[in-house]
Amino acid sequence: MEHPLFIPVILGTARKGRESEHAAKFVFEQTKKRAGVETEFIDVRTLPMKLDDAGEQMKDPKFSATIERCDGLIIVTPEYNHSFPGLLKHALDMNLKEYIHKAVGICGVSAGALGGARVIETLLPVMRELGLVTIFEDVNFGRIGSLFDERGNLLDENFVRRVDTFLNELIWMSRVLRHGRESIPPV
Repeated sequence: MEHPLFIPVILGTARKGRESEHAAKFVFEQTKKRAGVETEFIDVRTLPMKLDDAGEQMKDPKFSATIERCDGLIIVTPEYNHSFPGLLKHALDMNLKEYIHKAVGICGVSAGALGGARVIETLLPVMRELGLVTIFEDVNFGRIGSLFDERGNLLDENFVRRVDTFLNELIWMSRVLRHGRESIPPV
């Protein structure tokens, strides 16, 4: 029997009052419901990062072991000024080889109608450079202030279906890439 896929969810902002936390927790809860999948919630706010260094020089052993173990990743990040938070990039840069040939799905969050479409667009070349394989399904949490109540309860049930479609693709791609990493030697 195949061991479960490990697909952690990364919340990509540390700002106070971050509304994207509701979206990240929702995606995390939906991921936990999937048979054959283990997950973990990673908040960039809690990662030990030095701001006077960069890249693998500031590698956190626990975070690196988590990324090494994972079969795929979910990144939930808000769009700040048409891009992603710098702290998310700083955190992602702590690892390199740990990402290679693993699937990644991105959920964008914004106050506007586009739901973080631009943050997803700007993250794609970063994902490629890290060696991650992006899936073609995204989740766009637009008008985030009206999607969840003050306790974080989802108000728009359409997102259950959207996240389900997203997870179907991510899980499939994670399985395929794990099979490749385990069965096909690099050229």
